[in-house]
Amino acid sequence: MKESRFSTRYMAAVAMFSALSFVAVLLAKIIPNVAGFLSYEPKDAVIVIAGLLYGPLTSVLISLIVSFIEMITISTTGPYGFLMNMVSTCAFAAPAAWYYQKHRTQKGAVLGLAIGVLTMVAAMLLWNYIITPFYMGVPRETVAGMLMSVFLPFNLVKGGINAALTLLLYKPVVGALRKAGLAEPSSSGTKGTFSLGFTLFALAVLITFVLLFLTMIGVL
Repeated sequence: MKESRFSTRYMAAVAMFSALSFVAVLLAKIIPNVAGFLSYEPKDAVIVIAGLLYGPLTSVLISLIVSFIEMITISTTGPYGFLMNMVSTCAFAAPAAWYYQKHRTQKGAVLGLAIGVLTMVAAMLLWNYIITPFYMGVPRETVAGMLMSVFLPFNLVKGGINAALTLLLYKPVVGALRKAGLAEPSSSGTKGTFSLGFTLFALAVLITFVLLFLTMIGVL
């Protein structure tokens, strides 16, 4: 969607998505961590919806805002946490939004989010290998041994949950924004993009990854 980066409507939308993302961070505090330190946050779903609507740079901007607010308020990992939050969210949301901007269809949404998940998983394997030894105070060999057994499945499941949430929430969120005058009316190229069958598909994906996550935290 083309929207002036200096328009009041755009700035209001960025503020709203930033606030919703931070609320999602707060709500996620009740979810148990994986391996004692890996936390799931649904904020990525909110941020990627903004990217699908306004473009990948908007996802980067909102990620920067929310990660900074999180760092100075509730985070216990300081600049390391800020960096990892930025890398994770941007690696997921920006590629997904970029692809969907070029292919605004059901298939484009699914492929874009799949690309985002894979990019995020690959990026977090690299960045966890580089950064985690510093803020956890453990040898790099220890982290290397966790890449395939801990970081890979965690980020894959996290990405799958957020991708499915995005598919389920995109249409109602965008509809609400249009009613509030914060988003432009749909164009002919995007009408009817999300059908009932598509919603059921997204719901099935969400349930699958949620069950995997519950297994990871020992609930199942």
